Amino acid sequence: MGIRPTDGTAGALKDRVALVAGATRGASRAIAVALGEAGAVVYVTGRTTRGHRSEVGRAETVEETAELVTAAGGTGIAVPTDHLVPEQVRALAERVERERGRLDVLVNSCWGGDRLIEFGKKTWQTDLAKGLRMLRLGIESHAVTSHCLLPLLIRRPGGLVVEVTDGTAASNRRYRENLFFDLAKNAPIRMAFGLSEELKEYGGTAVALTPGFLRSEEMLDHFGVTEANWRDAVAKEPHFAIAESPAFLGRGVAHLAADPERGRFTGRSLSSGELAKVYGFTDVDGSRPDCDAYFEEVVFGGKDGTAEEYR
Repeated sequence: MGIRPTDGTAGALKDRVALVAGATRGASRAIAVALGEAGAVVYVTGRTTRGHRSEVGRAETVEETAELVTAAGGTGIAVPTDHLVPEQVRALAERVERERGRLDVLVNSCWGGDRLIEFGKKTWQTDLAKGLRMLRLGIESHAVTSHCLLPLLIRRPGGLVVEVTDGTAASNRRYRENLFFDLAKNAPIRMAFGLSEELKEYGGTAVALTPGFLRSEEMLDHFGVTEANWRDAVAKEPHFAIAESPAFLGRGVAHLAADPERGRFTGRSLSSGELAKVYGFTDVDGSRPDCDAYFEEVVFGGKDGTAEEYR
């Protein structure tokens, strides 16, 4: 991941303390690096380390993420953590309190359940253990994280909570074709709404954010391409032409965190494309993909159009 993921925010978050939960890879890693480039101290957590792989089985590690944060200009601190183990998350909170005394930005991006999804099956036909594991990974981990870390965030006015999910409230009106996955990805949207209510008296902001069709490491591997030649995958999946790099969402979070007026978004669910329109940043190729509009209008709406017209 040699691409610097933000533009227009360098130094804007100097002296801020951020924590990105589940920052081992993908959009979560890019968010951490973007916050680092903006000057923040960024604690990054995850279950895969150089000495241990999580159940996901991929090679990316939380230590690598911390090193990328530091290389980008911030201070990256890796804290291996399983956010389904409250004792580990409490220890994480105690470390942040001991070392920094506060927390300004909390990005809750724990997941790791894609391999468990069984599309094309009714709820009673799916593997129950896989379904329940998705709920734990996508909902319980987020609840544990907020419970343990929000006491640090409310110490100073203006804290930001970002619940990273898949889809906005509008796009998720359509069923996600697996009940457990649908629940796991809609719950963070409601969590952001609930937290926005709870943080009002502390001047805090809570939002849910989603990337579009993400060119994550796992997705690139799925199509047998790299970031350098990702467009070759369009032959297999035409809609991949709207795909965005993880850096796109990273830029969005950095701009949001640096915006003194971000409270106007509290309680809402937003996409990377929407934030790009507000803040004027682009993806790494200079384009501004609007994945939500493309799927809503062209794929589901039947409008004539191409992905390039939505970039």
